[in-house]
Amino acid sequence: MLRTRFAPSPTGYMHIGNLRTALYGYLLARRHEGAFVLRIEDTDQARLVEGAVKVIFDTLRTAGISHDEGPDVGGEYGPYVQSERKEIYLSHANELISQGKAYRCFCGKERLDTLVDKRGIAKYDKHCLGIKPEESKRKADAGEPYVIRQLIPDGETSFQDIVYGEIKVSHSDLDDMILIKSDGMPTYNFANVVDDHLMGITHVVRGNEYLSSTPKYNLLYEAFGWELPTYIHLPLINNESGEKLSKRHGDASFEDLLKEGYLPEAVVNYIALLGWSPKSDREIYSLEELCQVFDLDGLNKSPSIFDKVKLAWMNGEYFKKMDPGKFYELAEETLKNSVKAPQVDLKKVAAMVQTRINFLHEIPPIVDFIDNIPEFPPDLVVHKKMKTDIPISLENLKNAYASLETLKDYSDAAVHLRLFSLIAELGVKNSQVLWPVRTALSGKPTSPCGGTELCALLGKDETLKRIQKSIEMLEKHVQSLAR
Repeated sequence: MLRTRFAPSPTGYMHIGNLRTALYGYLLARRHEGAFVLRIEDTDQARLVEGAVKVIFDTLRTAGISHDEGPDVGGEYGPYVQSERKEIYLSHANELISQGKAYRCFCGKERLDTLVDKRGIAKYDKHCLGIKPEESKRKADAGEPYVIRQLIPDGETSFQDIVYGEIKVSHSDLDDMILIKSDGMPTYNFANVVDDHLMGITHVVRGNEYLSSTPKYNLLYEAFGWELPTYIHLPLINNESGEKLSKRHGDASFEDLLKEGYLPEAVVNYIALLGWSPKSDREIYSLEELCQVFDLDGLNKSPSIFDKVKLAWMNGEYFKKMDPGKFYELAEETLKNSVKAPQVDLKKVAAMVQTRINFLHEIPPIVDFIDNIPEFPPDLVVHKKMKTDIPISLENLKNAYASLETLKDYSDAAVHLRLFSLIAELGVKNSQVLWPVRTALSGKPTSPCGGTELCALLGKDETLKRIQKSIEMLEKHVQSLAR
C-alpha cells in the first residue's frame, strides 16, 4: 500500500509551503487509495511554540485534509509524536554504534566552533572516531556529555528523485551528522528516517531544502538494511519579489489568508497549482476532484510564484459558483452591517453582489447607496454611448416616474414589463430610459444590478422618492444652463 506522511514541527504558524507539502502527500495517498499519516516532529524542544500543535490540526481540518493515522487533537498524541519515542531512537543509534556505523562524540562547543573545512564551511573532523569503543563507553557511563554521530564512509551516493531526477553526491561533502543530542533527544534528521521506516512510509513528500540531506538519510537506510522510500522533493514557493515565502518577509500564512477574506477551498485549490500542473487548462478544482486527478507526472522543479492577484481572482470564482444559500450565510453579517433599510430583502442583495466580489469586505462600498444615495453630477444620467443629453434624460426620467407611480406590483418582473412597455411607447433605445432610472436610484456609474431590479429592491416609495429628487436636481441644472 502506498503510504505518505506529513511531519511538521510545532514551531509556529503553518506557512504555505508546509500546507502544500501536506496537500500533495494527502492527494497522492487518496489518488492511490493509500494511507496519509500525520506525525508531529518535536525533537527540537527549544523551538517549540505553545499552541502550535493546535494550529497544525486546525489548519489541516479547515483545509479539508484528514489523516488516516496519527495523533488526535482531542486525546493523547501517543506514538506519532517524536518526543514520546525517545527510547526507540536511542536504541537504533546504539545499534549503529555496535556495528561501527556511528560513534559517540565528546567534543565541546568551544572546539566545534573552531572546525571548518577548506571551503570555510563548518564540518566535524571525526576527532572522536579515534576513541576506542571501550573508552567511549567508559566516558559515557561516567556521565560525560556526548552526542552520537553518524559515520559517513568514503565514496559517493546517488539516488533518484521524482522531481529532480538522479542526484549524485560525494561523501567528502557530507558531515558526520548528529543522530542523538546530548540531552538524549534525537535530531530531526535521524528521527524522521527511523519513523519513516517503522511507519512504512513508501513515498516521502517534502521541500527541496532536504535534497542535500537525503544522501545522509540514504546511508542510514543502508546501514540498517532498510528499503529506500520514493523521494518527491518539491520546488520553492517564492513571493512576487522572488524571495522564498517566509513570515520574516511579511508573507501570509494559511491562517492570515483566511483572516484577509480568502476562502479555504480557494486557497487549497490555488496551492495545489503551485508546482503541479493538471493535464488540462482547467484551474478550478474541488478537493475531491484534486484527489482524482493529481499525479506525479504533473510536478515540476521550477520555483512557483505566489501571486495574490491570481488567488483573489480564484476566490471570486469560488464565490460565483457557491450555492446561494451558503453564500448568504457567509455574507449575512456583512450585509446586516452594510444595509439598514428595513424594506430591503438582504437575500436579494446577496444574490446581486455574489458574482461581483472577490472578498466579502468588498460588499459595503457596492451596496452603500441603498441606505444613503450619494450626490452625483447631472451628466451621470447621460449614457455615454447614446446620442442623448441631459434634457432628454430628464424627460425620459419624468416619463418613467409617471409610469411607475401607477404601478402596484413592484416585483422585478412587473417593473421590467412596465418600463419596457414605456420604452416601446416612446420609441427610444432601452438605455435612454433604463440608464437614468438606474442612476437616479443608485447615484453611481455602476451598480450591482439594473434599474428594474433596483426598483424591486428599494420598493415603490423609495424608488419614486429618489427619481423625484433626481428630476428636481436635473431641472435646476437645465434652468441654470438656460440663464
